[in-house]
Amino acid sequence: MTSLIPSIKPVMPFMAVLLRLLSVRLLVASALISLIIACSPSSEPVSDLALNDSAEINDAEPSEAIVVYSSRNEHLIQPVFALFTEQTGIEVKYTTDKAGVLIERIKAEGKNTPADVLITVDAGTLGYAAQQGIFQTLDSAIVAERVPAYLRDDSDYWTGLSLRARTIVYSTERVKPEQLSSYQNLGADQWQGRVCLRTSKKVYNQSLVAMLIAEQGETKAESIVSSWVANLAIPPTSNDTKVMDAILVGQCDVGIINTYYFGRLQTKIADLPLALFWPNQTAEADSGVHVNVAGVGILKHSKNAAQAKRLVEWLVSDSAQALFAGVNKEYPINDSVEVNPQVASWGHFKQNPLPLSQAYVLQPAAVKLMDRAGYK
Repeated sequence: MTSLIPSIKPVMPFMAVLLRLLSVRLLVASALISLIIACSPSSEPVSDLALNDSAEINDAEPSEAIVVYSSRNEHLIQPVFALFTEQTGIEVKYTTDKAGVLIERIKAEGKNTPADVLITVDAGTLGYAAQQGIFQTLDSAIVAERVPAYLRDDSDYWTGLSLRARTIVYSTERVKPEQLSSYQNLGADQWQGRVCLRTSKKVYNQSLVAMLIAEQGETKAESIVSSWVANLAIPPTSNDTKVMDAILVGQCDVGIINTYYFGRLQTKIADLPLALFWPNQTAEADSGVHVNVAGVGILKHSKNAAQAKRLVEWLVSDSAQALFAGVNKEYPINDSVEVNPQVASWGHFKQNPLPLSQAYVLQPAAVKLMDRAGYK
């Protein structure tokens, strides 16, 4: 029998050479892939931050971008940041969530937080954030000049950026404006079974009652709130839009809402049979309409405080104010800025000039008062 061994021997060196060539090719390919990856922009997300659509990722150092945490919804802040980037060339990265979640996140991140700025709504929330020690002082002559003192923190930790009024809304089919006069008047006998209110669990109503305490004293404020509760047509609703819906279907005739909710509904429904009424305007003793703010603070552990301050000062400029307030149907914080035409059509009113920093200080008392009054 012929042996197979002689025929196999010549093959062995050939296979070794072939395997060696394949190994070299794989090493070269691997090196090329690594080089391509190293030279390509990273696709790894930066935490969970959404980049401003108008600002593409570039070669700027991370410290040059401003990182914003915001409880104000994305569609309300994205156009503002796009304009800031257009005018300054500074990139803005942002993430949105509920205010409480963001504040706890900032506290947990501590010195390692990537954020520079917190934007949120309601003076009570801003005051709580300041009390938690997450802000540094603004120390800005521009903010002090452009923002009235009662619309910013008396310790300089935050400033208002836009204004909303918490005022009376009524059915134009069943109520004449001359029947209305003040917040207190909603507790009168003529409104028995005709009032709708949002839940007391929302910070907007807690701040409203806190400012009633600041203005009227706790005993009188409790009497006012108790009279509102006595006149309720239905249990308190979960939001301001549902207060207006209840008026539209005839469940009640009057309520208290933030003005921008009215603006949104007015945009959706032509010939809306509702109107706003500005309370506490007539007598010298009347204090004016309760107002509140969306506002901003610079974080204590910001890695980019200088740029953050630049953003804050830009946000109180005329061009920024018109956009920041107008996109949510609010009022600019500065009277010199033109008001959105729809908002302007609601008429002028006297604001309550009490310092909004009192809203947080008195909120614990307000919550207890509403509980005693049976305001759910």
